[in-house]
Amino acid sequence: MKTMIAASLLVMALAACSGEAKAPEVATSAPAETAAATPPQKDPLLSAVGIGVSDLAKSTDFYVNVMGMEKIRSYHLDYMDEEVVGYPDAESYIVLMHWTDGSARTYKDLPIKIVTRVKDPVALAAKIKAAGFEVTREPQASAQVGGAIVGFAKDPDGYMLELLPLRTSAPVAETPKPN
Repeated sequence: MKTMIAASLLVMALAACSGEAKAPEVATSAPAETAAATPPQKDPLLSAVGIGVSDLAKSTDFYVNVMGMEKIRSYHLDYMDEEVVGYPDAESYIVLMHWTDGSARTYKDLPIKIVTRVKDPVALAAKIKAAGFEVTREPQASAQVGGAIVGFAKDPDGYMLELLPLRTSAPVAETPKPN
């Protein structure tokens, strides 16, 4: 039952982020005139992924002030609070979800990885460390992925963050798989 409720909530959040449905909106950072100038969405499109967080304010602060995302929208529902965050001009978002209904939740060190591309993964890793969070692998070239720069860090709840540079015009060559 709880899984069905969580799935329903995620579908509602995804629909709300894509503009297909309206949920009670508390705050938004996008002015109304910006929405009218937005180009049509790509199809298909991954709109958002929701992750449960133990401290909504701390996680929102981390994703906004350390990772460089913007707070897009806030929802305060009877059973949970959510913050939708994403990079400026993003087409996909992270929904930070914190249940307020008193139900027991496991938020720490779940096997979840969030992959992000930024201009300077080394500078982002330094910013994450300076904010007191763990960098588990400094961004550096990895022969296992064709020499691409790869780094790893953890958010306040221990979710793995993969730090990659922005894509260049030429795709990174794939390493052949063993037979």
